[in-house]
Amino acid sequence: MFLKARRSSRARRAAAGLAAVAVLATACGGSASGGDANKDTLVVYTGQSGDWQLNFNPFSPTTLEGPGTIFEPLFFFNNIRDVEPRPRLGKSFTWNADGTRLDVELRDDAKWTDGQRFTAKDVVFTLDMITKNPAMNGTGYKGVATAVDDTHVSIEFPEPSFMEGPQVLGRVWMVPEHKWKDIATPATDVVKEPVGTGPFLLEEFKAQAFTLKANPDYHSGEPALKKVRYLALSGNQSGEAALKAGQIDWQTGPVPDIADVEKNYPGYRAITVPMNQVALFTCSNAALGCQGPQTDAAVRKAIYYGINRTQINSLAFENTAGEVSPGAALVERDKAQISGKLKEKTAPMQPDVAKAAQLLEGAGYTKGGDGIYQKDGKPLALTLKVVAGWTDYITAVDTMTQQLQQVGIKITAQQLSWNEWSDARGRGEFELLIDSLNQGPAPDPFYNASYFFSTATTAKVGEVANPNFARFSNPDVDAALAALKGIDPEDDAARRPYFDTIQTEIEESIPYIPVLTGGTTSEFNAKKFTGWPTEEDLYAFPAVWARPEHSEIYLKLKPTGQ
Repeated sequence: MFLKARRSSRARRAAAGLAAVAVLATACGGSASGGDANKDTLVVYTGQSGDWQLNFNPFSPTTLEGPGTIFEPLFFFNNIRDVEPRPRLGKSFTWNADGTRLDVELRDDAKWTDGQRFTAKDVVFTLDMITKNPAMNGTGYKGVATAVDDTHVSIEFPEPSFMEGPQVLGRVWMVPEHKWKDIATPATDVVKEPVGTGPFLLEEFKAQAFTLKANPDYHSGEPALKKVRYLALSGNQSGEAALKAGQIDWQTGPVPDIADVEKNYPGYRAITVPMNQVALFTCSNAALGCQGPQTDAAVRKAIYYGINRTQINSLAFENTAGEVSPGAALVERDKAQISGKLKEKTAPMQPDVAKAAQLLEGAGYTKGGDGIYQKDGKPLALTLKVVAGWTDYITAVDTMTQQLQQVGIKITAQQLSWNEWSDARGRGEFELLIDSLNQGPAPDPFYNASYFFSTATTAKVGEVANPNFARFSNPDVDAALAALKGIDPEDDAARRPYFDTIQTEIEESIPYIPVLTGGTTSEFNAKKFTGWPTEEDLYAFPAVWARPEHSEIYLKLKPTGQ
């Protein structure tokens, strides 16, 4: 095998949450844990704020669902633990000696949900399609695929590309050639009637809730979990109220008194995994059309030093978050790959107001009579976009706004629907927004860097970036990423100089201003379903919005009949 797999508005108060639960009860037909009609249905809340917008295009930045559930990858890679990948549409794969050819054997019993057979031609079509549409190519794939026969694909790379394995095999969603060949603009077209090979298919769509049902002809057998119902609420407080009422079975998000979930929500349990790095995304690159003070690295660094992370962790995240590296590798999981050449191994937990002032004044800013820095007659004022309903992030933003006021930086929070926020993020139409850097398919910092810091995955402002939303572009980082692709991932000594380059350049520019490593917490109904991940058995990253990880969990769940 290639590699040993080495969110929310304070303004939404309890009344809004209870109103949402009333709507939810109607949508669900009663309690999630009661009634024969719901005993095999998993009701989930992903943090969606506002109505769902119909789109099952798995390559779209605004897709609402599909990767892993409806559309499958070839293999599933665990990005937390060092384990072998699990076959999905593929059966096995091998590399040649120099990492320029990847041969894949496919299963011969998979069918699209319209009854047509899945073959190697569909794999070749999908891979060719993403190479022709850069906005779809979130992994930076540059191979050339050939169908050897119906169950074998050979992928040739122009250079050694070992690190492409988990990307191509684990994060490209296979689509049917006979359905997609006539789509004019596959990167942006809305898919209303998805046809996939996955364990679930679309049963019903409504703006406030849509339902997936088990695929009776799934190649590995019909899942024990018969339905998954996705709900749109008004935010985290509505989610918590619904959880309290037993109206949802799984959510990934904050609840009050997170340490006592089992006492406060009888029948439910919680799990927290530090994986996603909370950051202030900045549209950082003026050469690609970004506008605003945040295009100045001195401003970004002043914000970095002006944040009181200890206070943010306490007020916004119930102390479930942890330290974060300015080089973007995970502090715990990737500790062997964190560069020793970083100026700071982790971002300071306490603010350094003097350092922030020194940076701004060195960049030509002077403090006005109102305490806000200014330059060329313009105050240092920035708008920070956040999703309405994401209470933890809104609290973090409110806290940072007050903290940075003390530094001389004015922040104005702007709450948007998820759809508006996502569109602004993709097109670079923001100064600051709060989000998190997610990890790649395998437990290696290369993937996070290749997603968010590669020139190949960004675009000019106005065009959709995928997913280098900060518009960061650095030739040294690009060269280091290219070199890492061809090095055996077990050769730590050979890889180290390139990680040094990537992480020190990221630290110098900080296009994503690191806040904390989020302790991603899920609350789930352990009375109604068995098979949930545990700290001892983290077979998949347990976040309901993580794709395709959530589909692995769906496949493991078994209803108890309660």
